[in-house]
Amino acid sequence: MSEYQYYEFQAIDRPLTEADQQALRALSTRARITATSFTNSYEWGDFKGDPAKLMENWFDLHLYLANWGSRRLMIRLPKRLVDRHRLDAFLGEVDCAELSVVGENLVLDVGRDELDLEDWDDGSGRLAVLAPLRADVLAGDLRLFYLLWLTAVEADVIEAEEPEPLPGIGPMTGALEAFAEFFGIDPDLVQAAAERPADAVLPDAMSAGAVQGIIAAMSDPEKTAMLSRLFDGDPHVAIELRAKVREHLGRADAPPVVARKVGELRARARAIDLAREQAAAAKVAAERKRQAEEAEKARQARLVAVGRRGESVWREIETEIERRNASGYDKAVGLLADLRGVAEERGTLPDFEGRVRSIRERHARKERFIERLTKV
Repeated sequence: MSEYQYYEFQAIDRPLTEADQQALRALSTRARITATSFTNSYEWGDFKGDPAKLMENWFDLHLYLANWGSRRLMIRLPKRLVDRHRLDAFLGEVDCAELSVVGENLVLDVGRDELDLEDWDDGSGRLAVLAPLRADVLAGDLRLFYLLWLTAVEADVIEAEEPEPLPGIGPMTGALEAFAEFFGIDPDLVQAAAERPADAVLPDAMSAGAVQGIIAAMSDPEKTAMLSRLFDGDPHVAIELRAKVREHLGRADAPPVVARKVGELRARARAIDLAREQAAAAKVAAERKRQAEEAEKARQARLVAVGRRGESVWREIETEIERRNASGYDKAVGLLADLRGVAEERGTLPDFEGRVRSIRERHARKERFIERLTKV
């Protein structure tokens, strides 16, 4: 396949109407279109639509992948549910991402080209793994933006004395790991960042008792407003509630953590890389040692068997030499090598060397055999 492109869009907050689907069908007769998705791939030609327009009108997520190394992810976020200024603080030096206002929404557009595609796949299933990132951001988890900030660290455009935007990003979720892998973000930098937790309270840390206490403390008008919106089908009520709980827990329980500097992160990433190389070298050395021990064990067993055969081994050597072919010469020389080992163990090396000289003299005209014998 000389060319391959994969496009997938996902609608989360509002399903597509029949009219929406017909409008999308006009862009592609081959696409798989449902009430919540648009998917197509191309092995020739290109998509007629503009992904930015599709995101503006219909979709909340978009993934693009091409086999020449281009990858793109777009996420639409309701503007009222995120702090634009805080997000911008992560993206100041980031070249691969742009945050733009589209009506009542913000659209995060992430794209990288010429990535190493050693683990190439057709793109199917990728967006499903990355989709939880949107809900996490809306709930106040900004570790996705830290990963984008790491691309600027990787590009060496941030000064060593600059602090990281969060004290860490651990423990990583499957969606965050998939995002870092999808865009080829330096895994050593990612691991260094994930060695410490973010200052925000993660959803898994919210105990049932703590959550119930925070909700119970909310005012009655606030609860009524949320329940009314839930009744009306507002898809963001649960996300807003989780964000409120998360923010309260973060203020009340999270201990202060000093952010690291970029230079420290880079140094830790180098140490991780070195440790991995050392571990790989140790593994290779251990495997070589194991193979050598097994080879020596097999050799010793072979020497015992050869030693028990006595003169029959010498007769077999002569037989193999007389075959006058490569396999016969190789087998004869191999048996001679084993006999030398037996002679060394028994202290009969002079007798062995005398018999070898005799063989060399008798078969001196067999040049290929003599060459093999000399090497051994």
